[in-house]
Amino acid sequence: MNTQITQNPNTYQPDAQFPQTVREDEIDLRELFSVIWQGKWLIIAITVVFAIGSVVFAIMQPNIYKSEALLAPAAEEQGGGLSALASQFGGLASLAGVNLGAKGGTDKTQLAIEVLKSRQFSSDFIQKHNILADLMAAKKWDRDSDKIIYDPELYNEQTNTWVREVEAPFTPEPSMQEAYKVFSKIMAVSSDKETGMVTISVEHLSPTVAQQWITWLIQDINKVMKERDVAEAHRSTEFLNQQIALTNVADIKTVLYKLIEEQAKTIMFAEVRDEYVFKTIDPALAPEEKAKPKRALICVLGTMLGGMLGVMFVLVRHFMRKEQNLEPRT
Repeated sequence: MNTQITQNPNTYQPDAQFPQTVREDEIDLRELFSVIWQGKWLIIAITVVFAIGSVVFAIMQPNIYKSEALLAPAAEEQGGGLSALASQFGGLASLAGVNLGAKGGTDKTQLAIEVLKSRQFSSDFIQKHNILADLMAAKKWDRDSDKIIYDPELYNEQTNTWVREVEAPFTPEPSMQEAYKVFSKIMAVSSDKETGMVTISVEHLSPTVAQQWITWLIQDINKVMKERDVAEAHRSTEFLNQQIALTNVADIKTVLYKLIEEQAKTIMFAEVRDEYVFKTIDPALAPEEKAKPKRALICVLGTMLGGMLGVMFVLVRHFMRKEQNLEPRT
């Protein structure tokens, strides 16, 4: 018995062209490799151009040297004696209008770090040591003479004048705002949370300049913090003496005299210690080896970039031509 199966024409059938459409949308890896192989000479040419360019760029970059110094907090936390006084005589001191504070004093190490990073300190440092030309106009460093060579388009060393061409509001001589932006990029301060040690580093074309600036920075920040504390201690002492003259309560006078004693200790310690906030553990040295640029890395990355751009260019060109060929002609 032969059974004939008839197909209902109304029955749903998948579109026979759908698999073909999917295949057309899929990327044929063999086609990609074929296109890359056909364009290999163009890819090689682009890669070689980028490789040569990266080598030339790396060679033209000047050496940058980095000098570092390791510091330890030298100043004890101010307010240790004041905290003891606060727990013992806080109520009496408040009657005299003196706030001893329930907590210890501020962290002078962290305060010194923030002062070191501040715009005001950097501006004063640049002007005090007259390093604006070394900071803004240095072009390269002569190892034999240990001398900085300045960019003649920016600074005339013979006449000590700035000759750079800028538009308003800038002037030929860089402002302290410009100098601070550059200085903040080459000077770094970091602290280790576990040990409390502080590291100061400076990068410059000249290793001796980088070392000298580190030395000056440590000296200046110690001096600035010392002067701030001494001036504050003198003002506090003057105020406390005024309060003593205004009160007749013996206990309050006792508190005020103890406060004056604490201020006298601050002044005494400041006068006898040059390393007031930071004590140098490992002084800065003139580095013998450059910190950057990484010329080998620049060449490798430049060559890789050239190769990738070459492959992309060949593929894009191929598919653009393919699309143009598929467009219907009118």
